[in-house]
Amino acid sequence: MKRIILGENLEVLAALPAGFARLAYIDPPFNTGKVQRRRQLSYADQFEDFERFLLLRVEKSLRCLTRDASLFVHLDSREVHYVKVALDRLLGRDKFMNEIIWAYDYGGRPRTRWPAKHDTILWYALDPLRYVFNFDAMDRIPYLAPGLVGPAKAARGKTPTDVWWHTIVPTNSREKTGYPTQKPLGVLSRIVRIHSQPGDVVLDYFAGSGTTGVAAARHGRGFVLVDQNPEAVRIAARRLAEFNPALE
Repeated sequence: MKRIILGENLEVLAALPAGFARLAYIDPPFNTGKVQRRRQLSYADQFEDFERFLLLRVEKSLRCLTRDASLFVHLDSREVHYVKVALDRLLGRDKFMNEIIWAYDYGGRPRTRWPAKHDTILWYALDPLRYVFNFDAMDRIPYLAPGLVGPAKAARGKTPTDVWWHTIVPTNSREKTGYPTQKPLGVLSRIVRIHSQPGDVVLDYFAGSGTTGVAAARHGRGFVLVDQNPEAVRIAARRLAEFNPALE
């Protein structure tokens, strides 16, 4: 299954088949109160009731997931604490698995507060006793003090923790699409590899520039991407053209 769907996600989710996706990742608006703009693409990022807006869509998406599926919700410090409590109520606190911190070091540094240089990704397992976690597929990272662990361990590297250091998409990178809130392929690839199996389908109903689909396709997974912005869908379709997705 390889689909890119132009439409309002609440309506599209109601029409999608049940139980097709083993992994859902969403990177919704962050409720910054601003208009996010890059070149000709823009969207208003301001909501009177952000929690209700997001939880309606998460709840609607649950029927699309397998019983052993994982859900990842990517936010920043503005709303993540409120959404965490709301998701605990919706899904059950026992289904919360990890708070992942994506840390980066780029951009301005204000002189009046600590610079905000991280996002938060909440991981929930629909069945906390049965979910996909491919430990052996985990990428390794260098030891900070390789001399303390010996040459064999130093050569292999160590597994990451729940703090993921990864640069944002550089402005001069081939990965850059011009989409205003594009997330790095490296972050999405780690989630896809570890929390789904080859042949599974990954769902993203705030698809933006299609990075989730690119990560899924490159690692042998299917994908269903949903976005209501025609320019975002055009960018995603261009990035994924080699995989021949259905455009709807």
